[in-house]
Amino acid sequence: MVLEQYQRDFISFAIADGVLSFGEFTLKSGRKSPYFFNAGKFNSGASLAKIGQYYAAAISSRPDIEFDVVFGPAYKGIPLCATTVIALATAGNESQRDVLYSFNRKEAKDHGEGGSIVGAALKGRRILVVDDVITAGTAIRESMDIIREAGATLAGVVVAIDRQEKGRDSSLSAIQEIERQHGTPVVAVVTLGNVVEYLQEQGGELGAMAGAMETYRREYGAE
Repeated sequence: MVLEQYQRDFISFAIADGVLSFGEFTLKSGRKSPYFFNAGKFNSGASLAKIGQYYAAAISSRPDIEFDVVFGPAYKGIPLCATTVIALATAGNESQRDVLYSFNRKEAKDHGEGGSIVGAALKGRRILVVDDVITAGTAIRESMDIIREAGATLAGVVVAIDRQEKGRDSSLSAIQEIERQHGTPVVAVVTLGNVVEYLQEQGGELGAMAGAMETYRREYGAE
C-alpha cells in the first residue's frame, strides 16, 4: 500500500492536533483500543480549513464518483460539508470545482422556509455524504433515508478514517456493510492500515505504537 502525500499530511496533522492519540482507550463496544480518533478536536479555523483540503483530496482521488451536492448530516457533518466545498472551490488545480452543499436539521422547521434541509435542494440530484467516521452506520443510514425521501440519489460517502474493524456480530466493518448492502462507495481519507504504515515509517515513539495497533487489528480487524 502506497501512502499518498495528502494522507501522510493528514495523519501528521491529526497527531499534532491531538485528534489521533495513542494509549489505551475503552470504546463503546468495550474493546480496549491502542488509539483514539476524536474529530471534535478539529475545532479551530485553521484546522477546519485543513480538514476540508484533505476531504477534497480524497474526493478528487475518486473521479468515478459523480455527484452534484455535498451533504453533511447534523451535527458533525455540517462544518465538514462546508469546509469541503470551500476546499473544492479553491483547490487551484484540475480538481477545482464549485459544488452545491446542504445539511439537515435534527428537527424540521415549521416556519419560514420550513423543512429539515438547509442549503441546496436535494431532489433529482446525486448526493455525496461527508461525515467524520462510520462506527455502527446509524447516521449514514439516516442520511440515506433523508436522501431517498427527498427524491435524490446517494452517490457515495466520505469519512476521515476507516477503522477497518469488524462489528460485534459481524466479520465485516460498518463501512463494508454499507458498501455491500447498499452498493454505495465509501471513501476514507485514511484507513487504519495507512496509519500503521505511517507510524512504522516514522519510527521512534510513533513506530513503537505500530506494533500495538497491528495486534489490535489482528484481533478485531474486518475481513
